[in-house]
Amino acid sequence: MNIERSKTADRDRKGTKTADKDRRTAAEELMKKLTLDEKIGMVHGAQLFQTAGAERLGIPPLKMSDGPMGVRQEFHPASWVPVGNSDDAVSYLPCNSALAASWNRELAAATGSVLGEEARGRGKDVILGPGINIKRSPLCGRNFEYFSEDPYLTKELAAPFIQGVQKWDVAACVKHFAANNQETERLWVDVEVDEKALREIYLPAFYDALKRGGSHTIMAAYNRLNGDHCYYQHHLLDEILDSEWGYDGVVISDWGGVHDTALAAESRLDIEMSVTDNFDDYYLADPLKERIEKGEISEQELDEKVVRILMLLSRLHMLGKEPRKSGSYNTPEHRQSALDTARESVVLLKNENRVLPLAAEQVEKLLVIGENADCTHADGGGSAEIKALYEITPLLGIKSLLGGNTEVRYVPGYVRDEEQTEKETGDVNWQETSLEDGGGRMRERAGAADEAVLRKREALRKEAAELAARYEHVVFVGGLNHEYDSEGRDRADMKLPYDQDLLIREILQANPNAVIVLMGGSPVEMEDWIRDTKTLVWCWYAGMEGGRALAEVLFGKVNPSGKLPETFYKKHTDCSAHAVGEFPGDAKVRYKEGVFVGYRYNDTFGVEPRFCFGHGLSYTTFAYSNPEVKWKEGRYEVTCDLENTGTRAGKETVQVYLAPAERAEDEPVQQLRGFEKIELEPGEKKQVRILAEPLKMESAGYSAWEAEQDAAVPGMTEVRIGASSRDIRLTVRI
Repeated sequence: MNIERSKTADRDRKGTKTADKDRRTAAEELMKKLTLDEKIGMVHGAQLFQTAGAERLGIPPLKMSDGPMGVRQEFHPASWVPVGNSDDAVSYLPCNSALAASWNRELAAATGSVLGEEARGRGKDVILGPGINIKRSPLCGRNFEYFSEDPYLTKELAAPFIQGVQKWDVAACVKHFAANNQETERLWVDVEVDEKALREIYLPAFYDALKRGGSHTIMAAYNRLNGDHCYYQHHLLDEILDSEWGYDGVVISDWGGVHDTALAAESRLDIEMSVTDNFDDYYLADPLKERIEKGEISEQELDEKVVRILMLLSRLHMLGKEPRKSGSYNTPEHRQSALDTARESVVLLKNENRVLPLAAEQVEKLLVIGENADCTHADGGGSAEIKALYEITPLLGIKSLLGGNTEVRYVPGYVRDEEQTEKETGDVNWQETSLEDGGGRMRERAGAADEAVLRKREALRKEAAELAARYEHVVFVGGLNHEYDSEGRDRADMKLPYDQDLLIREILQANPNAVIVLMGGSPVEMEDWIRDTKTLVWCWYAGMEGGRALAEVLFGKVNPSGKLPETFYKKHTDCSAHAVGEFPGDAKVRYKEGVFVGYRYNDTFGVEPRFCFGHGLSYTTFAYSNPEVKWKEGRYEVTCDLENTGTRAGKETVQVYLAPAERAEDEPVQQLRGFEKIELEPGEKKQVRILAEPLKMESAGYSAWEAEQDAAVPGMTEVRIGASSRDIRLTVRI
């Protein structure tokens, strides 16, 4: 962030306030013309992804779609059966974790723009994303949909992402508000979190998503928060969202997240959606109409909801004769954008003896091992699933790059368990039953597989190890898949599935120079083999061009620049949610770790991670020098010189952490408060300028609460400038 960007945002906000006032006046006048039935139709689902409009007055319905990684395929209006046409195949975008690993605001804006244009091209009005919940535990099954464990990094990427979506006259729906950090019993679990942690960890990204990103809608989470469900939670919706933040956008329930008519009607919630086809029976449908007609609920409560919905329609240019933007999907530009992000999402975690990059012209034969090398992921994970136009696997990316001059042999190395996920069994779509059993559960710990499966794995391991010993160049591609990274299921631990630890050990014993590549939406345990491998590359669910991007990194066509947006623990009990707090919780989950989430816990209490927050290597080297810090317009203006001291062009993310000289007991030892990504040619030097937010962030959405805590002007602070949370190159006290 810089000063000019802030001033432009201030001017934009002033213009928006004037327009919003006019919109509200017009919406109030239009609302008065609606019948009770018409108003009721606007506040609940009339189809699985659509509300009712009021054709008599030219008011269209709101059409919604899931969309963290692309616009979801079309379903029939009242059943979870795909329409089955070919016209709903779309661009498959890198998941939010991959985007966060890029640490690139411009790519976030571009990715949001692709999603917005494709949603508009598919005729959608609201895209249900981005997901910005904090990665409290590495075991949350939905982590791949979220950005980071850090609220600052999350908000810095979510805000431009939302702006990119909404420039296409499509509303983003930022989710899940709030403290939705597990899938187990997600409909009923009561999250017990103190105010400090709520304000400093779990709310700042939502505040920026609404205030700076301008998200037109927000989704209420399934869970309870300190006793009450989020769809009517008074402190969350009335005191914070409505009164403190002054939000006048639309609040939408998660699908099936409403449980009471009166509570929903009298809350800040505006639209109820669900997974069932009994639309007239929804709590804000006929039951609400009956309660209003009996005088038990004031119609004025309904009117306020309708006014906000009409304001949304106006913002999207859906009322009257206002021109509305037309979108498109599956364009060459969108595919290029997906490739750009995928390239910068790859994280080089380890590279001893400079095994990487491989020189394509010197590789006559290449052995590729691992199911994930030849596996596609677009159609899994829950509501993030999409029908991708195509998906380039790592194997396809490698063979395409090598171009036929290299003999590439592939062997799977392992197989999955015989048991299949619920989604894969029978004809019932998983979403039809997604409200059963509390809405989610923890996956059982990996036990002894079927004897036939074990024998098959043993044979595949033996084949892979024997071949690895005969090949000079070996690449293993393994990790997780959407049986483990999935909505509705948390992982039981961080273990690699399908006996991959055994396989990796045997590959490395046969060929110590084998390149290990892992894929997933959350970290995995590596302790069985990490000391034996010279190289380790992490890639995420990186979209339709992910395999091409990975191949380009492995063979040096692209210099890796990804940085971890979360801590990679040695084992899950090194994470504060497990070591101090509770996870996953059943009826109640207590966030006893408070603000000590992710690296805040590990850095403060000396718990060594496997790979720290912000870590990521390059094929070149960078030197930091000449730091200077000034206090300017309520921010730290941080400058330093960055020089590429290697032989390759590359990108480096300069990270700024603030550490209070006198730390209170309930404060982390340091916190990320600024970053910029810089591209340099070999030998090139640039001055980097970063405007870092203070530890008491006025813009983070809890200024009123901080004032009540008698927050003081920042005292002596150490400004730490580095390449990761544990690779600090420069320090300045101010």
